[in-house]
Amino acid sequence: MTVHTEEAGVPAPATVRIEDDPPRAGRSERLSAFAQQHGALVTLVIAVVVASLSFDTFLTGDNLENMALSSAFLAVVALGMTFVIVTGGIDLSVGSLFALGGVLAAWGSRFGTVVALALPLAVCGLIGLVNGLLIARVRLAPFIVTLAAMLGARGLLLAITDEGSKTYLVGKDSFFATLGQGSLFGIGIPVWITVALFALGATVLRRTRFGQYVYAVGGNEDAGALMGAPVARTKIAVYTLSGLCAGLAGALNAAWLVSGVTILGTGMELEAISAVVIGGTLLSGGFGFISGSLVGVLLLKVIQNVINQIGSLDSAYQQVVSGAFLAVVVVAQTWLGRRRRVL
Repeated sequence: MTVHTEEAGVPAPATVRIEDDPPRAGRSERLSAFAQQHGALVTLVIAVVVASLSFDTFLTGDNLENMALSSAFLAVVALGMTFVIVTGGIDLSVGSLFALGGVLAAWGSRFGTVVALALPLAVCGLIGLVNGLLIARVRLAPFIVTLAAMLGARGLLLAITDEGSKTYLVGKDSFFATLGQGSLFGIGIPVWITVALFALGATVLRRTRFGQYVYAVGGNEDAGALMGAPVARTKIAVYTLSGLCAGLAGALNAAWLVSGVTILGTGMELEAISAVVIGGTLLSGGFGFISGSLVGVLLLKVIQNVINQIGSLDSAYQQVVSGAFLAVVVVAQTWLGRRRRVL
C-alpha cells in the first residue's frame, strides 16, 4: 500500500511503501488453513500406512470390504449431520432414527422394496421436519428438541417391536436384500450409494444457492437474514435432510443384515458428530466440508479396526481413543481458528 501526505503549500514528502501482508504471515495463514481443512486426511494416510506395516491382515480384501461397508452406514448419517452442524445446530436424534429406520424397512420389506425404502424415509423425514419446525419457528434449542426426538423415536421403536422382543426379517432372496448384500465391480452396493450421496451433497453445499444459505446461517444468522437468506426454511431443510439420511442409513443396514435389529444406533449420534468435527467442520457453524466428514468417518473406522487387530485391547478402548482424538481435534481447531484471526 502506498501512502502520500500533502498539505496546502507544503511539498509532499517521499513516498512511503507499507506491505499489506508480510509474506511470513501469509505463509502461516495458509499453513493454518491447510491444517484445518486437510489435517484429518493427512492423519488418515499416516494411520493407514502405519496399520498396513504393522498388521498383515489390514490391507486384505475382506478387511477392507468390512471397513467400507461399516463406514457406509455411519457416513450417510454423518452426511446429514454435516449440513446441520454447518448451520450451527446439532442433531441428537439420528441414532434412534437409524434404528427406527431399520425396523420400519424390515417390516415394510414384506410389501416390496418400494415400501421398505419409502416407509423409513417418510417417518424419519417427518420427525426431522418436526425438529426443524420447532427449532426454526418456535425457536427452541436444537439440543433439547433433538434430545426429545431421540427419546421419542426410541420409544416408537420399542412400541413397534413389543419392547424389542420382536425382530422383523428381510427375505434373503428379495431385491431389497440385494441392495444391502449385493456388489458391483467387487464393491458393496451400499458403498456405491454412499459415494453417490456424498458427491451430490458436496455439489449441493458448495455449488448451489441452498448451500450458500447453509453457510450464511451458520456464519452469522442475523447477517444472513439481512442478505436475504431464508433462515427458517434453511434450518427446517437441514434437519429434514438429517432425518432422511438417518432413515436411509437404517434401511440400508437392515438390508445388509436382512433384519431390523432394535439395539442398533445407540451412540451413533456421537460417532456422527465426532466424524464431522474431525473432518474439519466447526461446531460453531459457518465452516465445513462434505469430503472432510467422509474422511472423519474413515479415520474413526481405521482406528477401531486397528484396535481390533491388536486383539489384546478391549472394545471399550475404541471409544476411549475416539473421544481423546476428538478432544485433540477440537482443541487444534480452536487454536488454528484463533491463529488465523490474529494473522
